[in-house]
Amino acid sequence: MRLLPYGDRALLLELADTAAVVACADALAAAPDLADLVDDLVPGARTVLVRARPGIDLGTLRARLVTGNLVTDRPEPPQDSPLHGSVGSLEVTIPVTYDGPDLAEVGELTGLGAAGVVAAHTGAEWRVAFGGFAPGFGYLVGDDPRLEVPRRGSPRTRVPAGSVGLAGEFSGVYPRPSPGGWQLIGRTDAAMWDPDRDPPALLAPGARVRFVRA
Repeated sequence: MRLLPYGDRALLLELADTAAVVACADALAAAPDLADLVDDLVPGARTVLVRARPGIDLGTLRARLVTGNLVTDRPEPPQDSPLHGSVGSLEVTIPVTYDGPDLAEVGELTGLGAAGVVAAHTGAEWRVAFGGFAPGFGYLVGDDPRLEVPRRGSPRTRVPAGSVGLAGEFSGVYPRPSPGGWQLIGRTDAAMWDPDRDPPALLAPGARVRFVRA
């Protein structure tokens, strides 16, 4: 793990993998004495951006993170997150129609068959590790390694909004029509991004997600 300066108001933590990012973001959000120092936490695939509150010296923040042993490769997951309210305990249910064009292929790649993929996808507990790619797109990590599949060899030029896919260790839902190379196993009518909603994104980092059959 590396702790790097990021402009004049933030520190960037570089971590080994997404699992370390989730654990580290949870630990930082749960630290009660960081609430007066930290304005925001922004997780990524291998990083966590820690943005200081206005007027907070980065040296002070760095010292608190290091001396408090809050920045380690595998911190203990917390039970509560006072910094970010109850995001970590929020659970979102997404109904899915499992008729994606790649469902049969994913069944072959995993050895589960199409029905087994659906059972595994709905049976897994998913967590929003971070957001990216497009507004409202959440990268979800699950607890079933059998669902890890490679991206498509040839990306599609247009993936419909609401498409539910798998790629590598992640699952996700396309918030709008766009190109994409994920393996599509289903679709949902749930709006991932709505600018008239507060907040606009249905899935926030830290939220838990359950997929159910529509």
